[in-house]
Amino acid sequence: MPPTPPARPSARLFWRWWQKKSPSQQDRYATLGPLISVLLFLAAIIAAFWYLRNEELERAQESVKRDTEVVQQQIRLRLVENQEQLQRLARDISLKSVATEAFMRQAGDFVRARPEILSLSWIQANGTVKAARTALTLPLDPGVTEDIDPSGNPADNYNPLIEGKLPLQAFQLARDRNQPVYSQPFPNQTGASIVQVHVPMVDRNGFLGTLVAEYSLESMLRYLVPREVGSRHAMGLANPSGQLLTSTFGGNSKNTSHPTFVHDVMVTPVGNGLMLRGMGYKTSGDLVGNTLFWMVIALSTLTVWTLMGTLRHMRRRSQIQKTLVQETNFRRAMENSMLTGMRTIDLEGRITYVNPAFCAMTGFSEDELLGCVPPYPYWPKDRLDEFHRIFQQELLGRSPMGGIEVLMQRRDGTQFDARMYVSPLIDAQGDQTGWMTSVTNITEAKRVRDQLTAAHERFTTVLEGLDAAVSVVSVQRGELLFANRSYRIWFGANPDAHTQLTGGEIMPDEVIDGDESVDHFGGIPTQALTNAGSDTREVFVDSIQKWFDVRARYVQWTDGNLAQMLIATDITARRQAEEAAARQAEKAQFTSRLITMGEMASTVAHELNQPLAAIANYCSGMMSRIQSGTIDQEQLLGALEKTTRQAQRAGQVIHRIRQFVKRSEPQRQPCRVRDITDAVLDLAVFEMKRRRVTLNTTVANRLPIVMADPILIEQVLLNLLKNAAEAIDSSQMPQSRRHIDLRVQQRRTDDQGEVVEFSVSDSGPGMKEEMLERLFEAFHSTKAEGLGIGLSLCRSIIESHHGRIKAENIYNGTSITGCRFTFNLPIDSSGEVDFADTGTPPSNDLLADNP
Repeated sequence: MPPTPPARPSARLFWRWWQKKSPSQQDRYATLGPLISVLLFLAAIIAAFWYLRNEELERAQESVKRDTEVVQQQIRLRLVENQEQLQRLARDISLKSVATEAFMRQAGDFVRARPEILSLSWIQANGTVKAARTALTLPLDPGVTEDIDPSGNPADNYNPLIEGKLPLQAFQLARDRNQPVYSQPFPNQTGASIVQVHVPMVDRNGFLGTLVAEYSLESMLRYLVPREVGSRHAMGLANPSGQLLTSTFGGNSKNTSHPTFVHDVMVTPVGNGLMLRGMGYKTSGDLVGNTLFWMVIALSTLTVWTLMGTLRHMRRRSQIQKTLVQETNFRRAMENSMLTGMRTIDLEGRITYVNPAFCAMTGFSEDELLGCVPPYPYWPKDRLDEFHRIFQQELLGRSPMGGIEVLMQRRDGTQFDARMYVSPLIDAQGDQTGWMTSVTNITEAKRVRDQLTAAHERFTTVLEGLDAAVSVVSVQRGELLFANRSYRIWFGANPDAHTQLTGGEIMPDEVIDGDESVDHFGGIPTQALTNAGSDTREVFVDSIQKWFDVRARYVQWTDGNLAQMLIATDITARRQAEEAAARQAEKAQFTSRLITMGEMASTVAHELNQPLAAIANYCSGMMSRIQSGTIDQEQLLGALEKTTRQAQRAGQVIHRIRQFVKRSEPQRQPCRVRDITDAVLDLAVFEMKRRRVTLNTTVANRLPIVMADPILIEQVLLNLLKNAAEAIDSSQMPQSRRHIDLRVQQRRTDDQGEVVEFSVSDSGPGMKEEMLERLFEAFHSTKAEGLGIGLSLCRSIIESHHGRIKAENIYNGTSITGCRFTFNLPIDSSGEVDFADTGTPPSNDLLADNP
């Protein structure tokens, strides 16, 4: 009968909780109960022992504290009594009522009655000893005073102030404070630890000296510690740093090094940090050593070890059961979720197992299939001979490794395509007990394959009609797998043309020679190769004199192997158009330079007239003076030198103009920014003077080298400067606003990185926002007689150098105060610095001359 649940509410709740647990959990909890009980019992024993031990320690500590306070009281009373006696004696000496002989008698009585005092001395104000009585000089007969000389000084010339620095400090404090002062503990000449008390003597005339009494710390403990206290605990005296000076066990006793109980109190009224230390030592045996206690510990440990072993066994059994259930559930879930049908037959051909997928595939239940022998119910009636042949091959173990494609019949008579794979069934002893057959429905896959074949044919038809050449070459064999009509017309059936168009790159770097299967390409999945972006390049085929835009990528061919597909588009016409456009752009650039120099022709002519006129004047003057004979050789040489400089000046102007106008092919080369700006300034100076405009130039130091065509960059910069000067002059700006700022510096941008930036800022009227948007368009000009190609060419030149150009208005609040054109050039990747620019650039302010 099942156990009856208890009647109490709390017990019922526990019973319900217990019933919800599994048997393995109940076994675990049943094992944990005794273990917890033993652990609680052991904890109770340890807690009781700990409590008794703490009680004993507290009682011992309290006893040490109580005895220490008793000894403190005894020492304090004795010190206070002695201090009062010394104060009375000091007062009598101050009143001149005690002479030296009387002091020696009273001091002898004082020292003899107090064994803890070693000496009593009368120290004068200058630190000399007037009289002293020590315990060592006391006579046996109190009436005999053989150790006193007629002058009253002690026979042994004892001075307590020469013991060290501490007595002298106490003497000075007593003199300054006019009250008794105790010195800190120190060793005397015999090595014993002593403490001095200095009682000052004062009269109407001031400080007379002190009475110095020396206490022996060892004698103080010997005579002032009660005998019953000393029998229980050790007492000692320690200095302010905590070092033990002496004790009732002796200073060299080992027991004083590690006392069990310690209690420190101050020795009053000393007030110098002297500590009374009570020390207690453990004398009783340890309770842990009790045999009964250790027996309880041993039995508890043995019980815990036994219960832990039982618990481990229960856990292991529970884990095995859980693993078995998990494996069973996993096998069942895997069988139920598989779409592949599984069938097992024995060596006679009897079906011994089918999974749910096989039943769902054929339409027969498990009961209908188990135990069946050939012919099986899912064999088509019209193909029994074929299936008998396949079945015999299966029993003989001759089934193909790649499987067999068969036609199976469902219960309702419908048929489907399937592929069967057969493998031997081996038991745990290694013997074959039958055959395992997996069946996969391939009806849908076969249909898709047929559709793909038809789609491939249609796709091939489309490729045949393309104007571009399409070819596919096997990566492993180098065989031409496919070539459309255009490819065959241009290159025939030759795979070498494919290799020529791809530049010889057919085999990817990741492919490892060996098996032709794509699964062995260096461990790289085929998906990664076929999804890679196509490689685009332009190739010229000399044999047919055509340019092709070639795109190549890797694809998985119908046989599963890796292949390279190439699409080559004829771009001969486009390349010819691009070359024609480039020639037209070059002509436009040359035309723009001619137009710029044409506009500056009058100014250049004016500049050339000056040196030519000077040459003519120098020549006329020399001829006249030679004819008259009024010129010597030095004057003639000076005039010829001036004529030569003027001729060189004219030649430099003509050379710069020829270099600027000279038509040449664009050639990018490493060039210095300073050379570009200097050449432009030499040409722009004429225009600035003619239009009475001031040009301020700021070129940064240590600018890096740029890769550019210097003539084209000079054309851009000169065009921007000329436009700025024309804008200022045409707007009739006052002289205060007739200036242009040219700034060249190195900057860093987010999209280009490190660049060299050229900035041309003028103080003209600016431009409208709608004009700024179309400023760089071709044939759009802000000037009535302009052609609209200057800024468009500037943008083309800068962008061909991979730079950026922009224009913007300069604002002062809401009013426009000028316009700024900015363009930049990327820095040469070599990272060289133009060290010629490290010096401070000269002032390039070009002031306008009156025409």
